[in-house]
Amino acid sequence: MVGKPEARAREAIDARLIGSGWLVQDRSAASIHAGPGVAIREFPLKGGPVDYMLYVDGAAAGAVEAKKEGWTLSGVEAQSRRYSEGLPDALPAYRRPLPFLYESTGVETQFTNLLDPDPRSRETFTFHRPETHREWLQQAGYEQNRRALPGVAEAPAPYAEGDTLRARLKTLPPLMTDGLWPPQITAIENLEQSLAANKPRALIQMATGSGKTFTAANFTYRLAK
Repeated sequence: MVGKPEARAREAIDARLIGSGWLVQDRSAASIHAGPGVAIREFPLKGGPVDYMLYVDGAAAGAVEAKKEGWTLSGVEAQSRRYSEGLPDALPAYRRPLPFLYESTGVETQFTNLLDPDPRSRETFTFHRPETHREWLQQAGYEQNRRALPGVAEAPAPYAEGDTLRARLKTLPPLMTDGLWPPQITAIENLEQSLAANKPRALIQMATGSGKTFTAANFTYRLAK
């Protein structure tokens, strides 16, 4: 069994989860309050078992769908979404559907944050830490609703669109143009429009002597703030 691709993938995923601060447990011996982040293997849902259910501070916050190495993860995202919507009625959860979804082979991992205004999957080096999930949930206003009656809060709690990074990119303050040359203004505004359109990659081309360094410092400061 250990030599099968599926088993090797799960061993690698276990190691990545543990390395990211998660306690990995079998369902038969699960204790969701054993630590800030608990990953339970083969967790039963309405649509079938999900490979890992992620608990943060005793409430379900995400799920991981495992596939063998070489599997095309882009085709698994829809399956993860179905799992996120099939929570048992009595399951304590921050929101329904679950906000944080992963697909992983143990070598490649992709992630979708359903708290984003326009959720889309993206590659990530490994799993986020439980503390990171907690911070995102608190920013979105879910921490206070964590212990709501199970099965009641089907609709997510209201949250402002500035709660996640991708949402905040849609609401950047107007650019202060004092001291900027026209090419710098164009570059920064076009970059921020691209990021606001949920395009995480961008290329800025500027002529020599047009102020590339100051442009980079300016938009980096705005993104950091």
